Amino acid sequence: MTGRELATSFDDAEESPGLLLWQITNRWQAAQRAALKPHGLTHVQFVLLAALTWLGSDGPITQKQLADHTATDPMMTSQVLRTLEAGGLVERLPHPTDKRARALQVTPAGRDLANRTVGVVEECDRRFFEPLGELATPFTRSLQCLKAGGDAAR
Repeated sequence: MTGRELATSFDDAEESPGLLLWQITNRWQAAQRAALKPHGLTHVQFVLLAALTWLGSDGPITQKQLADHTATDPMMTSQVLRTLEAGGLVERLPHPTDKRARALQVTPAGRDLANRTVGVVEECDRRFFEPLGELATPFTRSLQCLKAGGDAAR
């Protein structure tokens, strides 16, 4: 220990990648919230709406497929989809091949909103990550490695 009462292996909190990631994620989420607020969407609503718009051209999409694709909790996905459905942005229809499942479909209003806000989100990302300069591409690859469970680094 370094004389402090916390039994940590770090001499300084700024050395902890987990703490830094948490702090940066909170700042990034705040920036996204502010960017999406004028459009009446939360970031998770945007993510599900944009993903469903992206995936929808491949045929019927189930709630499980959408949750898997976005790496969101299935229960939260269900709650957010209910909100999007109530707003007329998403429909749940009978699945054409699986009687137990519902097929999710973006409405024309939902597709329009997803296409209007994707540029807003991408511009917010561009401004947020701009300080990385030439490090942006390797940083993105590092994030992809972490998402894959570290397989790409082995």
